[in-house]
Amino acid sequence: MNSESFARIEPHPGRALVLGATGGIGSEIADKLLRKDWQVIGLARDVEAARRDQLITTGIDWQQGDAMLEGDVQRVAQGVDVIVHAVNPPGYRHWKTQVLPMLDNTIAAARAQGGARIVLPGTLYNFDAASSPVISEHTPQTVRTCKGRIRIEMEKRLAAAAPEVPSLILRAGDFFGANARSSWFSQAMVASTRPVSKFVSVGNGAGHAYAYLPDLAECFAQLIERRSSLRSFECLQFAGHWDKNGRAMAHAVERVIGYQLPLRQFPWWLMRLLAPLGGFPREALEVLPLWRHPVRLDNTRLLELLGEEPRTELDDAVRQTLQGMQALPGTSI
Repeated sequence: MNSESFARIEPHPGRALVLGATGGIGSEIADKLLRKDWQVIGLARDVEAARRDQLITTGIDWQQGDAMLEGDVQRVAQGVDVIVHAVNPPGYRHWKTQVLPMLDNTIAAARAQGGARIVLPGTLYNFDAASSPVISEHTPQTVRTCKGRIRIEMEKRLAAAAPEVPSLILRAGDFFGANARSSWFSQAMVASTRPVSKFVSVGNGAGHAYAYLPDLAECFAQLIERRSSLRSFECLQFAGHWDKNGRAMAHAVERVIGYQLPLRQFPWWLMRLLAPLGGFPREALEVLPLWRHPVRLDNTRLLELLGEEPRTELDDAVRQTLQGMQALPGTSI
């Protein structure tokens, strides 16, 4: 297939509202769009705090408001071509009461703009890991966990809103990157010491998919540039980096730092013990099957659109991640 067969880039940059622009994936997408000369608007309850805490770029047009308030979202969405819905309640909290209302506000705002395209970073929570070794747009969504049911409902609402409100979902594996603050990589695998002095294995040797945030964000930006070539409800998979035996990430960290690390196991037994109390242990157990069973992402349709998937070599991606975390030897906080 030659380059003429791939989706064409829109001739002019557009205007995007990024909800969740202070977060890991939201800030990265905002940065990539700004680098492509897009206008980017951010929504924040505290604009000064957002400007102070933003992870990457200073080019966002910050507006005061709350993603839980439909009027605020509609006000700041005036004139946009795209709404990136990258906002989530922090720390797994309030999913039942906040996730769907926020998405409904985004759908209403996109409809009010005559059909601005909604862009949603997708997850693997929707799927039963034991019966879904490969994820595509056709894979049944049968999982029964709380977060899984919510994510399934999110996708159903976007599908129902099309074609009047077009949308793009791009699913990916576990995030890592300098600005992936709430990732398993940064909070569990190499989180405990600076510089890194041990590696905590979360899985049990099953294959696992990872997404380097700058690559994923670049993929989002390239798809947004080609939005007129997308289906009205487009659901894609980002293959990312595949750890076939659960050791590739640990080995990459060791190559980058130049010495072997003690390997520890994540205390899932403790999560089970504390789960009845709620909070992180209970929520973490919901995603345990994704660490116990290999789940790959089929990016065939993505390659049809882009030709290739943005992908930084694993060692380079890990090096940049550790550098951003100030976890490389010779760095200090």
